Parts: sequence; structure tokens; C-alpha cells
Amino acid sequence: MSDALHAEWTKQRTVAGPAWLLLGAIAVTVALSAIVASAVTYASAGSDQDLTKLSLTGVYIGQAIVAILAVQSITGEYSTGMIHLTLTATPRRHTVLAAKAAILSALVLGSGTLAVLVSILLGRLILPSNGFTTAHGYTMLSLSHGPTLRAATGSVLYLTLIALMSLGIATAVRDPAIAIGIVLGLLYLFPIIAALLADPTLHRHLQQIGPMTAGLTIQDTTNTDHLPIGPWAGLGVTAGWAAATMITGGLLLTFRDG
Repeated sequence: MSDALHAEWTKQRTVAGPAWLLLGAIAVTVALSAIVASAVTYASAGSDQDLTKLSLTGVYIGQAIVAILAVQSITGEYSTGMIHLTLTATPRRHTVLAAKAAILSALVLGSGTLAVLVSILLGRLILPSNGFTTAHGYTMLSLSHGPTLRAATGSVLYLTLIALMSLGIATAVRDPAIAIGIVLGLLYLFPIIAALLADPTLHRHLQQIGPMTAGLTIQDTTNTDHLPIGPWAGLGVTAGWAAATMITGGLLLTFRDG
């Protein structure tokens, strides 16, 4: 396993693509979070805003870049034919996938932590100047606040789970365009379809099973009793998607040719 981990780490650090994607994920997450925090004011939004969730809005878009990184981590090898060399060097295919998952998780955990911490810091700096002050019933964002710490930690874990889900899907289909299409469809189509439904019960159920709609409830710190699913339970749904796709991808990688 150590040889496989070393090989995967060497691939990631010697190719420019992964580093640029990680930087892009950080930049997009932080930039969008800052833009949203700057655009929302107390005068326009009122007194029922979840400041933590506002400060982490960038995760909605940053996850797409994380997904692309995960897809390319294996489909790139199929495109170049390097996968044959990889599988020859490490005949146990589940070991190859486990090594890819471990290195990918470490990279996303590190970059996700940085993006989330900077987003929270910018929210702490920007939002009070927009009227979200103690005089209006708000407290400054702080990781010492339990729900905010949960939202920040959960957002990092969420990004990692999205990476693993994307890796599993890419391993199963092997084509980068198809894999990215499937992942983005799973992430963004669930809320669109749910929004179009007139039946409130079906709408709620779709929110409960969608990998993004369920998983990002981890960011909610206010009115959690009215969520379609609890924050940790929602993150558990995303974990279920990641586990299911990784198992499927692993089985297909193990038992099919090439």
C-alpha cells in the first residue's frame, strides 16, 4: 500500500493540473463567499439570516472544481493509457483505487480547510459592516461557537465526500466528460427538480436524498428544526453516496478488463 500511495502522490505533485484545480477551488470558494457576504445587508435581508451559511456560500461552486479534480485523477490515466502501467505495477486494483482515494482526500481536506477558514474570516470581517451587528441581535462569527465550528468542519468533510463520490463515478464510467456530467447532474439537478415539484412531501424527500441538498444542511446553524433533514444526518446521506459510488467503481475496476 505504501508503494501505491507514493506512486499516486508522485503523480499528483508532478503534474500541474491538480495544483491549479486545487488553487481554483480555493479561489472560487473564497471569492464567491466574499461576494455574497458583501452583497447582503441587514437593511435588505432582515434579522433572520444565518451568517455562517452566508459565509460558506462559495462551497456551492467550489465543489464543482473539486469534482473535476477527482474525475481527472483517474480518467486522465485512461486517456493517456498510463492506467495499464499503473495496474501492471500494482496488480491489486482495489489497492490502486484506495491509494487514489487517500491522496485525493488528503489534498481536498487541506485545500478545503484553507478555503473554509478564509471564508469564515472574511464573513467575520465583512458582515458586521453590512449591519449584522450585536445591536441587531447578531454575534460575530467565531469557531468557538459550536454550530459555526460544526458548519465549518462539516463543509470540509462535505467537499472530501464529493471528491470521493466523483472518484467512484469516474472509476465506473472511465470517460471524463460523462463522469463530470453525472456528478454535476447529481449535485445540481436534485434541487432544480425539487423546486419544480408542487407536492411538498415529494419536494422534501428529494431534498433528503440529494447529495448536495442533504449534505449542505451541515452548514445551517439557525432554524435547524425546520430543515428537511438534520445537519449530521444530511452529511451522512452524502457519505452514503460516496460509499456507494466508490464500491461500484471498485468492483468494476476489479472485475473488468483494462
